[in-house]
Amino acid sequence: MKKCIWLMLLLAGLVLMPVLGFANGGAGLPMTNGNAVIDYISNVNPYQDWQLWPGKGELYEGQHPHGAFLTTYLNEAAYTAVQNKAGSLPHGAIVVKENYTPEKKLAAITVMYKKHGYNAEAGNYFWIKYAPDGTIEKEGKVEGCINCHASVKANDWLFTGPIQ
Repeated sequence: MKKCIWLMLLLAGLVLMPVLGFANGGAGLPMTNGNAVIDYISNVNPYQDWQLWPGKGELYEGQHPHGAFLTTYLNEAAYTAVQNKAGSLPHGAIVVKENYTPEKKLAAITVMYKKHGYNAEAGNYFWIKYAPDGTIEKEGKVEGCINCHASVKANDWLFTGPIQ
């Protein structure tokens, strides 16, 4: 009877993993899907609990297209790589940037999620921009993000600060 219950739980997990967006992320990471990433950074592993980019506080000065003020959060993998000057972020690294208006009102959230094999030509990043209400504005291989961030390709596509 116990084996039957365990088998049912295993099968249920295999069925639910793709539905919940975790099947191709490995180690509990989300799929490269906007809704899966938003759910992960909002509910599974809330980004507001993560470390801020070292040397940057909340609401530091930003620039177009991100906003007049920014707050940048790093998951553990990204934070460790930045702290250790690893030269690049590892698979599973997530950078979340809150984009604020000149009046310091949250306007959008932008995310860079590094997923091995996703898009080698653009640093293997999955890009997403969404509104504070969760409405996805852009996701995936976003041409505007890729074209702009290509200018800092030597810094693993990151503007916020050096990682080497």
